[in-house]
Amino acid sequence: CDARGWQVVEMFSEPGASALDDDRPVFQEMIYKATRIDKPFDFVVVHSLSRFSRDSLHSELYVRQLRKADVELVSITQDIGQDASGEFIRKILNVFDEHQSRENAKHVHRAMLENSRQGFWNGSRPPFGYAVVIQERRGTKDKKVLVIHEEEARVVRKMFDLAVGTDGRPMGVKAIASYFNERGITRRGRRFSTGGVYDLLTSSTYHGLHYFNRRDSRNGKPRPPSQWVELRVPPIIDEHIFTAVQALLQSRN
Repeated sequence: CDARGWQVVEMFSEPGASALDDDRPVFQEMIYKATRIDKPFDFVVVHSLSRFSRDSLHSELYVRQLRKADVELVSITQDIGQDASGEFIRKILNVFDEHQSRENAKHVHRAMLENSRQGFWNGSRPPFGYAVVIQERRGTKDKKVLVIHEEEARVVRKMFDLAVGTDGRPMGVKAIASYFNERGITRRGRRFSTGGVYDLLTSSTYHGLHYFNRRDSRNGKPRPPSQWVELRVPPIIDEHIFTAVQALLQSRN
């Protein structure tokens, strides 16, 4: 911008967001401001076109939206110009970026599936009751496994005891949530909800059987059981207690 004599009006940064997705709050804020009637700026400057969008359809739609507002998209590393030839090259680059991004995602997902098949934990936050430790290192990669977090595990065991009625009558999920909340016992700093209690009580992870790849991380939709990957983890409760709780929950439903 300095080299071209342009004044930088505002910076927009959205770390960790996928450029395949246009549902990015900061990106949408940038588009909104760029297309305002008062026209606060003339250019949107990006490091490369892939940082603007990796979806060729979205990219084209937003470039046209910017141009209607007389705002041009400029890539620092891809000086393709604004003429017909530049338009043609930009569209080819958009298609290539989208293809490359989807291929990279497939390779990463395949590696995560294989990591789970070998008994290792993929880098997301561990379930309540567990912690993550590094078991070994392969090259530059840390191979992690789940271990029992004793303080949280006591809460999980108590929850199942209350549900199955170990020390009295079985309690429902609402009563269990109230039991913990009244005593100031939290789930990593958050109060227990009925939905949260139900999720914990129906998670097979606690009797030692976790499933990876149950949902599509991009849209949250469930995957068919045939695509799940079984991962054995240290059990917090016995399987017969888990089965008994499932029967009680089903009877209440």
